[in-house]
Amino acid sequence: MKKIMALVLSVLLVLSVGMLFVSADDVESADVFVTISDETGKLVVPYETVTVTDIDKDGALTVNDTLYAAHEAFYKGGAAAGFATENTKWGLSLKKLWGTENGGSYGYMVNDKMANSMTDVVKADDYVAAYVFTDPKGLSDKYSYFDKKTVEPECAAVVNLTLSKNDFDKDWNAITVPVNGAELTVNGTPTGAVTDDEGRANLTFDKNGEYLVSAVAKDQVITPPVCLVKVTCYDEATPDQPYATEMPTVVAGVEDPDDTNTPSVTEAPATGDESTKDSSTKDSSTKDSSSASSGTTPKTSDVSNLILWIVIAAVCLAGIIGVAVFYKKRYGKK
Repeated sequence: MKKIMALVLSVLLVLSVGMLFVSADDVESADVFVTISDETGKLVVPYETVTVTDIDKDGALTVNDTLYAAHEAFYKGGAAAGFATENTKWGLSLKKLWGTENGGSYGYMVNDKMANSMTDVVKADDYVAAYVFTDPKGLSDKYSYFDKKTVEPECAAVVNLTLSKNDFDKDWNAITVPVNGAELTVNGTPTGAVTDDEGRANLTFDKNGEYLVSAVAKDQVITPPVCLVKVTCYDEATPDQPYATEMPTVVAGVEDPDDTNTPSVTEAPATGDESTKDSSTKDSSTKDSSSASSGTTPKTSDVSNLILWIVIAAVCLAGIIGVAVFYKKRYGKK
């Protein structure tokens, strides 16, 4: 019996060591989507993918690691020139974002929910949005976002979007409310499509292409939301030029599910693109020191480690059973 116990303990030891290696693999890197906007409200990183690594060696992939990686990839001069953090009474806090130091008036979100701190954990395919307040004293900027981050519409290429913003009620509880009266833009050009009381609006594209949809509001300060629209359903695409280089004619309007004859406005916006390498995305939250909690559970990443553990456990269990049977056959009968 002592031999069996020794074997079981050895197996457990091997599993523990294996867990250390698997855990280390889990935090090596992850691809995360990032949006950043600067102090003017300009999108400078509109929904780009960055590979996040544990740059601060704290054993986890965090918001801090994500924003560092985004500056390394897209800011001229890298993170050393445009990004900085400091330890405050609220923990690790932003000191500089996209080259701007304003005393801590920044916001950052994970999956459209307010993050607790720069040390919040992120996983593969999470969405991190950060912005510099355009109103650093009054902090009136509200983080806004569409219900979709990417769309590949079928023909006719109609895109229906709902715009919301994060806010607070009279007791300072975090709430989400629709944004009405905001005009949608395509590649920075106004379209004439204005959101209704429920935050809804729609666009129709008549050319293949990849388009950046955002929104602006005249009577409220919102961060620029982001939706990437990829249209491929028209026959004009060719192997040499898969996407049109000209702007489409955009039919803009508000969808009414109870009325199929909703009037719409036809616009033909000029070509414009604010998604250059040195541009950033604007998203709103509260000041960097905010302690409101995030309500979204991050997505899980690769399940291959779980499968590996199941295989290891099965092999170990089979070995233990085999040893036990052998022991019983050999020593069970006197």
